[in-house]
Amino acid sequence: MTTKKVQEDKKILKEDTPVTKKAVEKKADKAEKVVEKATEKVTKEKPKKETVKKAKKADKQDKKPQESKEDTKKTKKVSKDEKSKEAETTKSEKVETKKPSTKKQTKSAKKPLTMEELLADSSYELVVPQKGDSLKGMITAKNKKTLVIDLGAKTEGIVADKEHDFAVEFIKDLNVGDEVSAMVISTENDRGQVVLSLRGAASDAKWEYFEAAFKNEEALDAKGVETNRGGLIVVVNGVRGFVPSSQFGRDFVGKVNNLKGEAFQVKVIEVDREKNRLIFSERHVSEAKELAQKDQALSKVESGKIYEGVVSGVMHFGLFVTVEIPVDEAATKKGESENIGYVEGLVHISEISWEKVNHPKDYQSVGDRINVKVLGIDEKTNKLNLSVKQLIDDPWITIGERYAVGTTFTGKVTRVESFGVFVNVEAGVDGLIHSSKLDPARELAVGEEVTVNVENVVSEQRRMSLSMVLTEAPMGYK
Repeated sequence: MTTKKVQEDKKILKEDTPVTKKAVEKKADKAEKVVEKATEKVTKEKPKKETVKKAKKADKQDKKPQESKEDTKKTKKVSKDEKSKEAETTKSEKVETKKPSTKKQTKSAKKPLTMEELLADSSYELVVPQKGDSLKGMITAKNKKTLVIDLGAKTEGIVADKEHDFAVEFIKDLNVGDEVSAMVISTENDRGQVVLSLRGAASDAKWEYFEAAFKNEEALDAKGVETNRGGLIVVVNGVRGFVPSSQFGRDFVGKVNNLKGEAFQVKVIEVDREKNRLIFSERHVSEAKELAQKDQALSKVESGKIYEGVVSGVMHFGLFVTVEIPVDEAATKKGESENIGYVEGLVHISEISWEKVNHPKDYQSVGDRINVKVLGIDEKTNKLNLSVKQLIDDPWITIGERYAVGTTFTGKVTRVESFGVFVNVEAGVDGLIHSSKLDPARELAVGEEVTVNVENVVSEQRRMSLSMVLTEAPMGYK
């Protein structure tokens, strides 16, 4: 009950309630006392409550920091534990890296019993050279007679003796530390070394060298080794090649034999690795200017025209002739040789003579100057197709006029066959005595002279039939 309420009650009592003044005052005093007590009680309890609240609040605040400190300690302890665990894990991993397995695991794991199992368990690949293998290695030692190559896997190979001699030119350009390819020809010699060959590598390098020289038209140093019917065998950069007789300049025509053991320059004109074919030319060096006019000279060549040339080669199949083609006829008449182009041509054996030719060497020699007739130009090789026999008329055209039927003459036997005997009438013309017209009692030989009679001539078919003329009376004739 508040003071305001007491006052209101007093007022009500004064105005409405019919009581005495004393009673009212007593009642009011009593009410005031009650109010005062209540107020005192409230004032006393309020500070207590506030004190309690503050105490509780302080307790809460005190508890929180304590918990956070304890938590912090716990957290630090946990982090230390975790770090120690990580350190232990790292150590264990390192130990595992160094030692693939522990003692317990080693006891439980299966031990390799063979070399194959041991190699299968490891990641290392052991190279075991086999005969015929092509391997790469690094040169570790080099001297005049041997070459040592490290093949890996603590294996050494050696190139020596004939294999070293074969590739000596290739080895000259190699140095210690270079990598090279070699082929195994023996897995072990008396010193436990693998015997190697550099033939393949040397051959590849040499072919590449000549292909580049051919492409660049480079002049190379050659040395004559031996001669044969077709030309001269030479050695260029340690490789044997061939210079045909037709590929020598005018200064060496007919003098090829003098180049044996001599040094001179050549150019590569053909390289064929698959056929192992290497052809050189001396002319492309000594007559480079003249050959440079070859295209111009070819454009001046006329089929059917007769030109002069020099026999540059004699082969079983024909004659090689270097034909002189005037590039500028006016300058040529003045004797200016620089205006002459040189074009190579071939006189096939069938175009040497109208008669049967056994070998071209029976008619011409290297260095001979001859006249030739141009039959045409080979478009693939840009060489001339030439003829010597067509410088004169075909004798078969007029043979019937010179040897009419019934004419008797003496000739030599050129060939003896089972069906008859051939007798030479004149150059380029042979007649046949059929076997049915031969005397069985007489055997004719090549080169023997016989007297024959002309029985028939067919110029278009190039045929003449002959018969023997009896010079003695046959036995039993009366």
